[in-house]
Amino acid sequence: MKIVFFGTPQFAVPTLEKLLNHSEFEVLAVVTQPDKRRERGNKLTPSPIKAIATAHNLPVWQPERVKKDTETLSKLKQLDADVFVVVAYGQILSAKILNMPKLACINVHGSILPKYRGAAPIQWCLYNGEKETGITTMLMDVGMDTGAMLQIATTPIGLLDNAQDLADRLAEIGGDLLVETLLKLERKEIQPIPQDNLAATYAPLIQKPDYALDWSKSALQLHNQIRGFYPNCTATFRNNLLKITASAPLGSVSERDLPPELQELTHKLPDLSNISDRPGVVVSIAKGIGAIVQTGEGLLLLREVQLAGKRPQSGWDFVNGTRLTVGEVFGTGS
Repeated sequence: MKIVFFGTPQFAVPTLEKLLNHSEFEVLAVVTQPDKRRERGNKLTPSPIKAIATAHNLPVWQPERVKKDTETLSKLKQLDADVFVVVAYGQILSAKILNMPKLACINVHGSILPKYRGAAPIQWCLYNGEKETGITTMLMDVGMDTGAMLQIATTPIGLLDNAQDLADRLAEIGGDLLVETLLKLERKEIQPIPQDNLAATYAPLIQKPDYALDWSKSALQLHNQIRGFYPNCTATFRNNLLKITASAPLGSVSERDLPPELQELTHKLPDLSNISDRPGVVVSIAKGIGAIVQTGEGLLLLREVQLAGKRPQSGWDFVNGTRLTVGEVFGTGS
């Protein structure tokens, strides 16, 4: 099966690698986003997919707007590919492109469709506290993740999983599911299933205001925001911006969902539950772990934070380094 691969971030890498390592598939070329300038040194940096493609001596095309780039469109047409595979490419494909391959354009999407159509399905499913997610392979049409579904693979979501953890796991699942999907599609063993548009939800691009932590929310809501939008959620501390990169809601979730060291901590919660302070106030410090902060409902343990210009550090190192005391206040992020 002759394939053209469209993809850009690390999430797409396992799928491309599995195609390259499978004897039934021939990857003819790769289409990825143009190189980007990164903060450090402002140097142009290739996408993770370009790096893999270059290492395998594959042709790489990087149009600014693929549906308007006549040269790329001509090359794609000339390849006469069986399938276009699209994994987090980052551009919308036109109907002209979708109609080029002999069999289909197939997308590997990071949710159980029709839920979480759009650019950030992994982040928003965590934000909303989902207990399960998955990968859907689908036939592409001109809509936003609206095509008929081919196969679905699911995975549970742990309470402390963040967006990076989940993306890494889903990327591997997606690669395996795509290989299985292609083989079954070639053998005509798959019957596409139309999506139920009435059940659809949308996962838009994350905006800067989404990162701001508001301590009047519940501990569970804040925790889901922190892990969903990892590693960028912000609060203020002593008039400085502070990223909170790992947390745990205490008392508002099942104890068995927590790791052993935090289960032990919850045994002390009856004493803490009698403390009622305004949201954002440090009500206790868990020795060896970090600060416990009052929220609008419940208590939030700060397991990892990042001061401006510094590397992430454990909640306990932060307590020691700043000489944090009970009664200090965290403010809303920006």
